[in-house]
Amino acid sequence: MLVVLVLVVRSRQPSFLSVPSLRVLLESAAPIMLLALGQMFVILIGGIDLSIAVLASFGTVLLAKWLPGMGVLGVLAMLVTLSMAGALNGFISAYLQVPSFIVTLGAMGLWSGVALTVSGASTLPLREGYDAIGWLKDLRFVEIPASGVLALVVVLVTAVLMRTLSAGRALHAMGLAERAVLMSGGRTLRLRVLAFTLSGLCAGLAAVVLGATQFSGAPTLANALLLPAIAAVVVGGSAITGGVGGPVRTLIGTLVIGVLRVGLNISGVDPAYEQVVYGVVIIAAVALTLDRSRMKVVK
Repeated sequence: MLVVLVLVVRSRQPSFLSVPSLRVLLESAAPIMLLALGQMFVILIGGIDLSIAVLASFGTVLLAKWLPGMGVLGVLAMLVTLSMAGALNGFISAYLQVPSFIVTLGAMGLWSGVALTVSGASTLPLREGYDAIGWLKDLRFVEIPASGVLALVVVLVTAVLMRTLSAGRALHAMGLAERAVLMSGGRTLRLRVLAFTLSGLCAGLAAVVLGATQFSGAPTLANALLLPAIAAVVVGGSAITGGVGGPVRTLIGTLVIGVLRVGLNISGVDPAYEQVVYGVVIIAAVALTLDRSRMKVVK
């Protein structure tokens, strides 16, 4: 799918594979890649995180508030805060046995309200202290923006860790057969909390990238990235029922969504309709890849 999309877009825009175009593509795809990676952890265990984009928006607001007085420590404090917010989602879902859909739907409203309150429902410019994250916008590695390099490094390191650490293998097993993991001595509740904590951390990393590239923080800055992030996970081949997927698949899915966005722009599609396209892509991808042999009834 990725190869076909690239060929189609290049036929309409011959300069698409030029270095400047690829640089812009990777820079715009970086926050989606990080959000999709966080979403992947939760989908891998058979859950869903609807609050991840709102958390990223809240993270940009915290950066705008904390960078002027704290600098790099403000970035670290924001990452810890969003990781704890994700852990709270996981704790409620795991220990109180509330479906992740309901928990994160409620969290989406909660953190959206908090972000609006903290920001005064307005966009906050990032000026003082911006140097702590500005290098992600300005620095280049072989013409590749540092924000894109950061996203790629996070994805590849995650892929290696998930292959080598027992917790990574256990996350896959959780989605395939959680009861079997529990009976074999696995701490399924802690693994569920871990997945949501990592989701919150990735939301924080996406917030850093967005803050650096947009020069501001806003309570709705990342909200529109929820559907593209979920679409990137399912298009990349991660099963919505859990157990199947991984960081590399998510990377490929993100590139598919990134090229699709470029193709829509070249075709003159109104950006307002992009969310419609992502919704259709999600439904189609799930319909084509759903493993019905593991589900007696699809609800």
